[in-house]
Amino acid sequence: MIVIKKSVTIYDIAKKVETSTATVSRVLSNSNYPVSQELRKKIIKVAKALNYVPNMSGRQLKTNKSMAIGVIVPSISNPFYSSVVLGIEETARKNGYNVLLCNSHQSPELEIEHIQTLFQKQVQGLIISSISDKFDLLNDYISRGLNVVAIDEKLDNLKIGCQILFDYRKGGYIATKHLLEKGHRKIGYVTAPMDRPSRIGIFQGFKDALLENNIMINEAWIQVSNNVEGSLNKNVYEFKNGKNLIRNIINLPDRPTAILACNDMTAIGVLNELEAQGIKVPDQMSVIGFDNIELGEMISPALSTIDHPKQEMGVFSCNMLLERLNEDNFKINEIVLQPQLIERNSVAQIY
Repeated sequence: MIVIKKSVTIYDIAKKVETSTATVSRVLSNSNYPVSQELRKKIIKVAKALNYVPNMSGRQLKTNKSMAIGVIVPSISNPFYSSVVLGIEETARKNGYNVLLCNSHQSPELEIEHIQTLFQKQVQGLIISSISDKFDLLNDYISRGLNVVAIDEKLDNLKIGCQILFDYRKGGYIATKHLLEKGHRKIGYVTAPMDRPSRIGIFQGFKDALLENNIMINEAWIQVSNNVEGSLNKNVYEFKNGKNLIRNIINLPDRPTAILACNDMTAIGVLNELEAQGIKVPDQMSVIGFDNIELGEMISPALSTIDHPKQEMGVFSCNMLLERLNEDNFKINEIVLQPQLIERNSVAQIY
Protein backbone atom coordinates (compact mmCIF):
# COMPACT_ATOMS: atom_id res chain seq x y z
CA MET A 1 0.00 0.00 0.00
CA ILE A 2 1.37 3.41 -1.01
CA VAL A 3 0.95 6.14 1.57
CA ILE A 4 0.82 9.64 0.11
CA LYS A 5 2.10 12.20 2.55
CA LYS A 6 0.05 15.34 2.96
CA SER A 7 1.82 18.55 1.93
CA VAL A 8 3.01 20.75 4.77
CA THR A 9 1.05 24.01 5.01
CA ILE A 10 1.50 27.26 6.90
CA TYR A 11 -1.21 25.96 9.25
CA ASP A 12 1.10 23.10 10.30
CA ILE A 13 3.95 25.55 10.91
CA ALA A 14 1.72 27.95 12.84
CA LYS A 15 0.48 25.10 15.05
CA LYS A 16 4.04 23.93 15.76
CA VAL A 17 5.29 27.44 16.56
CA GLU A 18 2.09 28.39 18.38
CA THR A 19 1.47 31.55 16.40
CA SER A 20 -1.00 32.74 13.79
CA THR A 21 -0.99 31.64 10.14
CA ALA A 22 -0.84 35.33 9.14
CA THR A 23 2.45 35.73 11.00
CA VAL A 24 3.90 32.61 9.38
CA SER A 25 2.83 33.86 5.95
CA ARG A 26 4.41 37.27 6.54
CA VAL A 27 7.73 35.72 7.57
CA LEU A 28 7.91 33.19 4.75
CA SER A 29 6.97 35.77 2.13
CA ASN A 30 9.65 38.20 3.42
CA SER A 31 7.03 40.78 4.29
CA ASN A 32 8.14 44.03 5.95
CA TYR A 33 5.46 43.52 8.59
CA PRO A 34 7.16 43.74 12.03
CA VAL A 35 7.85 40.33 13.59
CA SER A 36 10.35 39.75 16.39
CA GLN A 37 13.69 38.26 15.35
CA GLU A 38 13.25 35.39 17.79
CA LEU A 39 9.86 34.42 16.36
CA ARG A 40 11.08 34.90 12.76
CA LYS A 41 14.02 32.53 13.33
CA LYS A 42 11.76 29.97 14.99
CA ILE A 43 9.28 30.00 12.07
CA ILE A 44 12.05 29.59 9.50
CA LYS A 45 13.64 26.77 11.51
CA VAL A 46 10.33 24.86 11.78
CA ALA A 47 9.56 25.42 8.07
CA LYS A 48 12.92 23.88 7.12
CA ALA A 49 12.48 21.00 9.54
CA LEU A 50 9.06 20.18 8.04
CA ASN A 51 10.38 20.60 4.43
CA TYR A 52 7.79 23.25 3.71
CA VAL A 53 7.36 24.10 0.01
CA PRO A 54 5.47 27.34 -0.86
CA ASN A 55 2.29 26.92 -2.88
CA MET A 56 3.09 28.98 -5.97
CA SER A 57 -0.38 28.48 -7.44
CA GLY A 58 -1.93 29.98 -4.36
CA ARG A 59 0.51 32.86 -4.43
CA GLN A 60 -0.29 33.53 -8.07
CA LEU A 61 -4.03 33.61 -7.34
CA LYS A 62 -3.48 36.01 -4.50
CA THR A 63 -1.18 38.41 -6.34
CA ASN A 64 -2.60 37.85 -9.85
CA LYS A 65 1.04 37.57 -10.97
CA SER A 66 2.90 34.47 -12.06
CA MET A 67 6.65 34.30 -11.65
CA ALA A 68 7.09 32.61 -15.01
CA ILE A 69 8.27 33.68 -18.43
CA GLY A 70 7.57 31.80 -21.65
CA VAL A 71 10.21 30.81 -24.19
CA ILE A 72 9.47 29.53 -27.70
CA VAL A 73 12.29 28.19 -29.90
CA PRO A 74 12.22 26.17 -33.14
CA SER A 75 13.95 23.13 -31.61
CA ILE A 76 15.70 22.53 -28.29
CA SER A 77 17.52 19.58 -29.92
CA ASN A 78 19.52 22.12 -31.92
CA PRO A 79 22.69 22.88 -29.86
CA PHE A 80 22.35 26.54 -30.83
CA TYR A 81 18.98 26.91 -29.10
CA SER A 82 20.07 24.73 -26.18
CA SER A 83 22.76 27.31 -25.41
CA VAL A 84 20.33 30.21 -25.81
CA VAL A 85 17.82 28.61 -23.43
CA LEU A 86 20.58 27.87 -20.92
CA GLY A 87 21.38 31.59 -20.76
CA ILE A 88 17.69 32.45 -20.37
CA GLU A 89 17.05 29.85 -17.68
CA GLU A 90 20.08 30.75 -15.56
CA THR A 91 19.22 34.46 -15.67
CA ALA A 92 15.54 33.87 -14.92
CA ARG A 93 16.32 31.60 -11.98
CA LYS A 94 18.70 34.13 -10.44
CA ASN A 95 15.87 36.66 -10.55
CA GLY A 96 13.24 34.36 -9.06
CA TYR A 97 11.46 33.43 -12.30
CA ASN A 98 10.63 30.05 -13.79
CA VAL A 99 10.85 29.28 -17.50
CA LEU A 100 8.08 27.58 -19.47
CA LEU A 101 9.82 26.23 -22.57
CA CYS A 102 8.01 25.39 -25.82
CA ASN A 103 9.34 23.94 -29.09
CA SER A 104 7.63 25.04 -32.29
CA HIS A 105 9.31 22.24 -34.30
CA GLN A 106 9.58 24.62 -37.27
CA SER A 107 5.75 24.84 -37.40
CA PRO A 108 4.08 28.29 -37.53
CA GLU A 109 0.79 26.66 -36.48
CA LEU A 110 2.35 25.06 -33.41
CA GLU A 111 4.07 28.33 -32.58
CA ILE A 112 0.66 30.05 -32.45
CA GLU A 113 -0.71 27.30 -30.19
CA HIS A 114 2.20 27.79 -27.79
CA ILE A 115 1.68 31.56 -27.75
CA GLN A 116 -2.00 31.04 -26.85
CA THR A 117 -1.17 28.54 -24.10
CA LEU A 118 1.50 30.74 -22.53
CA PHE A 119 -0.78 33.78 -22.57
CA GLN A 120 -3.54 31.75 -20.90
CA LYS A 121 -1.03 30.72 -18.22
CA GLN A 122 -0.50 34.44 -17.55
CA VAL A 123 3.25 34.38 -18.07
CA GLN A 124 4.90 37.69 -17.24
CA GLY A 125 6.60 37.87 -20.62
CA LEU A 126 7.70 35.94 -23.68
CA ILE A 127 11.04 35.38 -25.39
CA ILE A 128 10.57 34.02 -28.90
CA SER A 129 12.67 32.89 -31.84
CA SER A 130 9.89 32.91 -34.40
CA ILE A 131 9.75 30.99 -37.67
CA SER A 132 6.52 32.70 -38.71
CA ASP A 133 5.79 35.83 -40.73
CA LYS A 134 2.28 36.38 -39.35
CA PHE A 135 1.96 38.08 -35.97
CA ASP A 136 -1.68 39.13 -35.69
CA LEU A 137 -2.28 37.07 -32.54
CA LEU A 138 0.98 38.04 -30.88
CA ASN A 139 0.45 41.71 -31.70
CA ASP A 140 -3.01 41.45 -30.10
CA TYR A 141 -1.51 39.98 -26.92
CA ILE A 142 1.17 42.70 -26.90
CA SER A 143 -1.57 45.35 -27.03
CA ARG A 144 -3.16 43.59 -24.05
CA GLY A 145 0.00 43.90 -21.97
CA LEU A 146 2.19 40.92 -22.88
CA ASN A 147 5.88 41.85 -22.87
CA VAL A 148 7.80 40.22 -25.72
CA VAL A 149 11.47 40.05 -26.67
CA ALA A 150 12.30 38.58 -30.09
CA ILE A 151 15.67 36.90 -30.58
CA ASP A 152 17.87 35.87 -33.49
CA GLU A 153 15.59 36.76 -36.43
CA LYS A 154 14.51 40.36 -37.08
CA LEU A 155 10.72 40.54 -37.01
CA ASP A 156 9.65 43.65 -38.89
CA ASN A 157 5.91 43.00 -38.52
CA LEU A 158 5.97 42.58 -34.76
CA LYS A 159 4.82 45.60 -32.76
CA ILE A 160 7.46 45.43 -30.05
CA GLY A 161 10.43 47.56 -29.14
CA CYS A 162 12.80 44.81 -28.03
CA GLN A 163 14.87 42.51 -30.22
CA ILE A 164 18.19 40.76 -29.66
CA LEU A 165 19.74 40.22 -33.06
CA PHE A 166 22.97 38.96 -34.59
CA ASP A 167 24.85 40.42 -37.55
CA TYR A 168 24.62 37.39 -39.85
CA ARG A 169 25.70 39.38 -42.89
CA LYS A 170 28.89 40.46 -41.18
CA GLY A 171 29.47 36.86 -40.06
CA GLY A 172 29.17 35.60 -43.64
CA TYR A 173 31.56 38.32 -44.75
CA ILE A 174 34.14 37.46 -42.05
CA ALA A 175 34.01 33.75 -42.90
CA THR A 176 34.49 34.35 -46.62
CA LYS A 177 37.21 36.95 -46.00
CA HIS A 178 39.07 34.36 -43.92
CA LEU A 179 38.97 31.88 -46.80
CA LEU A 180 40.20 34.57 -49.19
CA GLU A 181 43.06 35.47 -46.87
CA LYS A 182 44.03 31.79 -46.86
CA GLY A 183 44.44 31.99 -50.64
CA HIS A 184 41.11 30.49 -51.71
CA ARG A 185 39.46 31.99 -54.78
CA LYS A 186 37.11 29.13 -55.64
CA ILE A 187 34.62 29.20 -52.77
CA GLY A 188 31.25 27.46 -52.53
CA TYR A 189 28.28 27.96 -50.21
CA VAL A 190 25.88 25.28 -48.96
CA THR A 191 22.69 26.12 -47.09
CA ALA A 192 19.25 25.02 -45.98
CA PRO A 193 16.39 26.84 -47.77
CA MET A 194 17.03 30.58 -47.73
CA ASP A 195 13.64 31.35 -46.23
CA ARG A 196 14.97 32.94 -43.04
CA PRO A 197 16.71 36.31 -42.64
CA SER A 198 19.69 34.65 -40.94
CA ARG A 199 20.50 32.42 -43.91
CA ILE A 200 19.92 35.23 -46.38
CA GLY A 201 22.20 37.47 -44.32
CA ILE A 202 25.07 34.96 -44.34
CA PHE A 203 24.76 34.59 -48.11
CA GLN A 204 24.77 38.37 -48.58
CA GLY A 205 27.97 38.61 -46.54
CA PHE A 206 29.46 35.80 -48.63
CA LYS A 207 28.68 37.71 -51.83
CA ASP A 208 29.95 41.00 -50.39
CA ALA A 209 33.39 39.54 -49.67
CA LEU A 210 33.70 37.93 -53.11
CA LEU A 211 32.57 41.02 -55.03
CA GLU A 212 34.86 43.24 -52.94
CA ASN A 213 37.75 41.11 -54.23
CA ASN A 214 36.48 41.09 -57.84
CA ILE A 215 35.66 37.38 -57.73
CA MET A 216 32.72 36.23 -59.82
CA ILE A 217 30.18 34.01 -58.08
CA ASN A 218 29.98 30.54 -59.60
CA GLU A 219 26.30 29.56 -59.36
CA ALA A 220 27.18 25.85 -59.60
CA TRP A 221 29.04 26.15 -56.30
CA ILE A 222 26.00 27.65 -54.54
CA GLN A 223 23.89 24.74 -53.30
CA VAL A 224 20.55 25.51 -51.65
CA SER A 225 18.43 22.70 -50.24
CA ASN A 226 14.84 22.39 -51.44
CA ASN A 227 13.92 19.94 -48.69
CA VAL A 228 11.49 20.95 -45.97
CA GLU A 229 13.15 20.98 -42.57
CA GLY A 230 12.54 17.94 -40.40
CA SER A 231 10.23 18.78 -37.54
CA LEU A 232 11.51 16.37 -34.91
CA ASN A 233 15.28 16.34 -35.30
CA LYS A 234 16.78 19.42 -36.83
CA ASN A 235 20.32 18.13 -36.23
CA VAL A 236 19.81 15.10 -38.45
CA TYR A 237 18.18 17.29 -41.08
CA GLU A 238 21.09 19.74 -41.16
CA PHE A 239 23.68 16.96 -41.10
CA LYS A 240 22.06 15.12 -44.02
CA ASN A 241 21.64 18.41 -45.82
CA GLY A 242 25.38 18.97 -45.69
CA LYS A 243 26.08 15.47 -47.01
CA ASN A 244 23.60 15.78 -49.87
CA LEU A 245 24.60 19.29 -50.94
CA ILE A 246 28.34 18.63 -51.02
CA ARG A 247 27.73 15.58 -53.23
CA ASN A 248 26.38 17.94 -55.90
CA ILE A 249 29.61 19.95 -55.72
CA ILE A 250 31.98 16.97 -55.58
CA ASN A 251 30.55 15.66 -58.86
CA LEU A 252 31.28 18.90 -60.73
CA PRO A 253 34.17 18.83 -63.25
CA ASP A 254 35.49 22.04 -61.67
CA ARG A 255 34.97 22.17 -57.94
CA PRO A 256 35.82 24.78 -55.30
CA THR A 257 38.76 24.58 -52.91
CA ALA A 258 36.70 25.80 -49.94
CA ILE A 259 33.13 25.61 -48.65
CA LEU A 260 31.17 27.91 -46.34
CA ALA A 261 28.20 26.20 -44.67
CA CYS A 262 25.18 28.05 -43.25
CA ASN A 263 25.67 26.41 -39.85
CA ASP A 264 27.96 23.99 -38.07
CA MET A 265 25.72 20.92 -38.32
CA THR A 266 25.58 21.37 -42.10
CA ALA A 267 29.37 21.82 -42.12
CA ILE A 268 29.78 18.60 -40.12
CA GLY A 269 27.66 16.81 -42.74
CA VAL A 270 29.98 18.22 -45.40
CA LEU A 271 33.04 16.97 -43.52
CA ASN A 272 31.49 13.53 -43.11
CA GLU A 273 30.71 13.15 -46.81
CA LEU A 274 34.10 14.45 -47.92
CA GLU A 275 35.75 11.84 -45.72
CA ALA A 276 33.46 9.14 -47.12
CA GLN A 277 34.47 10.20 -50.65
CA GLY A 278 38.18 10.10 -49.81
CA ILE A 279 38.61 13.90 -50.02
CA LYS A 280 40.92 15.11 -47.25
CA VAL A 281 40.04 18.18 -45.23
CA PRO A 282 41.68 20.67 -45.29
CA ASP A 283 44.37 19.43 -47.71
CA GLN A 284 42.03 18.89 -50.67
CA MET A 285 39.05 21.01 -49.61
CA SER A 286 38.63 23.48 -46.76
CA VAL A 287 35.40 23.89 -44.77
CA ILE A 288 34.16 26.64 -42.46
CA GLY A 289 30.92 26.56 -40.47
CA PHE A 290 28.74 29.04 -38.61
CA ASP A 291 27.46 29.23 -34.99
CA ASN A 292 30.38 27.65 -33.06
CA ILE A 293 28.48 24.78 -31.44
CA GLU A 294 30.50 22.63 -29.03
CA LEU A 295 30.51 19.58 -31.31
CA GLY A 296 32.56 21.48 -33.90
CA GLU A 297 35.54 21.56 -31.55
CA MET A 298 35.28 17.83 -30.77
CA ILE A 299 35.44 16.43 -34.30
CA SER A 300 38.55 15.88 -36.43
CA PRO A 301 39.60 18.08 -38.03
CA ALA A 302 38.24 20.63 -35.56
CA LEU A 303 35.88 22.95 -37.41
CA SER A 304 36.76 26.58 -38.11
CA THR A 305 33.60 28.61 -37.65
CA ILE A 306 31.96 31.94 -36.86
CA ASP A 307 31.07 32.35 -33.22
CA HIS A 308 27.52 33.38 -32.42
CA PRO A 309 27.35 34.34 -28.71
CA LYS A 310 24.38 32.05 -28.11
CA GLN A 311 24.33 31.87 -24.33
CA GLU A 312 24.94 35.61 -24.11
CA MET A 313 21.92 36.11 -26.38
CA GLY A 314 19.86 34.17 -23.85
CA VAL A 315 21.22 36.23 -20.95
CA PHE A 316 20.67 39.55 -22.76
CA SER A 317 17.14 38.64 -23.85
CA CYS A 318 16.09 37.57 -20.36
CA ASN A 319 17.63 40.65 -18.74
CA MET A 320 15.91 42.86 -21.31
CA LEU A 321 12.56 41.19 -20.64
CA LEU A 322 12.93 41.51 -16.87
CA GLU A 323 13.89 45.18 -17.22
CA ARG A 324 10.78 45.76 -19.33
CA LEU A 325 8.70 44.12 -16.61
CA ASN A 326 10.17 46.28 -13.87
CA GLU A 327 10.73 49.65 -15.57
CA ASP A 328 7.97 51.83 -17.01
CA ASN A 329 10.34 53.92 -19.13
CA PHE A 330 12.52 51.18 -20.58
CA LYS A 331 14.04 52.60 -23.78
CA ILE A 332 16.49 50.06 -25.27
CA ASN A 333 14.92 48.87 -28.53
CA GLU A 334 17.49 46.63 -30.14
CA ILE A 335 20.81 44.92 -29.46
CA VAL A 336 22.88 43.52 -32.32
CA LEU A 337 25.47 40.95 -31.24
CA GLN A 338 28.67 40.71 -33.27
CA PRO A 339 30.33 37.69 -34.92
CA GLN A 340 33.86 36.50 -34.26
CA LEU A 341 36.10 34.15 -36.26
CA ILE A 342 37.08 30.91 -34.51
CA GLU A 343 40.07 29.49 -36.39
CA ARG A 344 40.74 25.77 -35.97
CA ASN A 345 41.98 23.05 -38.35
CA SER A 346 39.50 22.74 -41.22
CA VAL A 347 40.83 25.56 -43.41
CA ALA A 348 44.19 25.30 -45.20
CA GLN A 349 46.50 27.98 -46.53
CA ILE A 350 46.83 27.16 -50.21
CA TYR A 351 49.38 29.81 -51.27
